[in-house]
Amino acid sequence: MRAGAFLYPWDVVGDPGAPERVAALGVRSVTLAAAYHSTRALTPRHPRHRVVTAGHAAVLYPPGDRWAGRALRPYPAGDWAPGDAYGEAARALAGAGLEVHSWVVLAHNSRMGAEHPQTSVVNAYGDRYPWAPCVAQPATRAYLTDLAAEAAVRPGAHGTELESLGWYGLAHPHAHDKTAGVALGEAGQYLMSLCFCPCCRTGYGEHGLDADRLAHAVRTALEPVWRGAPEDEGWAGVEKLLGESTARATRAWREERARTLQETAVAAVRAAAPDGFRVLLHADPAPYRCGANAGVDPAHILSVADGVVVPCTGGAGLLAPFAGQGRPDAVLAANLTVVSGMGGRPDTLAADAARARDLGANELRLYHAGLASDADLAAVRSALGRL
Repeated sequence: MRAGAFLYPWDVVGDPGAPERVAALGVRSVTLAAAYHSTRALTPRHPRHRVVTAGHAAVLYPPGDRWAGRALRPYPAGDWAPGDAYGEAARALAGAGLEVHSWVVLAHNSRMGAEHPQTSVVNAYGDRYPWAPCVAQPATRAYLTDLAAEAAVRPGAHGTELESLGWYGLAHPHAHDKTAGVALGEAGQYLMSLCFCPCCRTGYGEHGLDADRLAHAVRTALEPVWRGAPEDEGWAGVEKLLGESTARATRAWREERARTLQETAVAAVRAAAPDGFRVLLHADPAPYRCGANAGVDPAHILSVADGVVVPCTGGAGLLAPFAGQGRPDAVLAANLTVVSGMGGRPDTLAADAARARDLGANELRLYHAGLASDADLAAVRSALGRL
């Protein structure tokens, strides 16, 4: 199976040994961050630093002229990735024989939400989620589409992986997060992720729902959840809390907005890209789910994109709905965490990859070569050598 590893530009820039070290793992490609959210990242082998703090969501290259005069535009990185950090890292990796693909995080931007609060998802209680741009709003959709095209098609990139191209919601590893006091299941997460910005309120009306009544219904449905009552799992839990017809109407609005954004963004990337450029989405096969792995309809998304990257750490079951969908050469990449300190199991990588292959995967993605310890990387080298 073809294997690729995730990297940040700061894992490579300033470390002359990084490209060869990554190539020695046995991977054929690197998915290199071109647009990324705020983070605090360990760099356990870098000769100049051990921790990189990316203070806000940023593009890791100089943004282009298309953003002149626009209120919503990408922010250049600060001192954690100055200049064209992406380009410098990409050239070094290519020099080691690695195929470079861009990694583009889209609807996840706390700074945009802070500076332009009207762009954010608003829950049924009126709380804004600054990290979660509402993907129904026209201005946000235009921004995300243009960002996808620019950040994906960097010089030398052979393809791209688009993350967070869909709804983001309550779940978010925020700084010093304190939201786990009540353990929300999928139903609670869905209700707390419904957006009530003016655009979405209008959208619910187009599907026969009164937005004020819907917000009240959401708050009422969540009351027992706040008291610790158990939830039914999956979509059935949402329908039980909200009522079947109401739940389906909210889903119809949200799925149409996400689906058409994905179609538009992928088309924009293709229009900007050279022939043979691969466009993949980080995806979850349940369309109602939110987050970095956008909820999608498997058959639809594989008719739009060249493939998907699917989270498989802890089990590869999410691969099954994608298997056999789309054209025969569609990419189905199993994303496996190989950082032990982040819950990964590099020691079981060979077995996990075999299980993923049995469920239809034809490629692997390894998260994350820059964050992993030397011991983790040694386990990766051993596993890839046996595959």
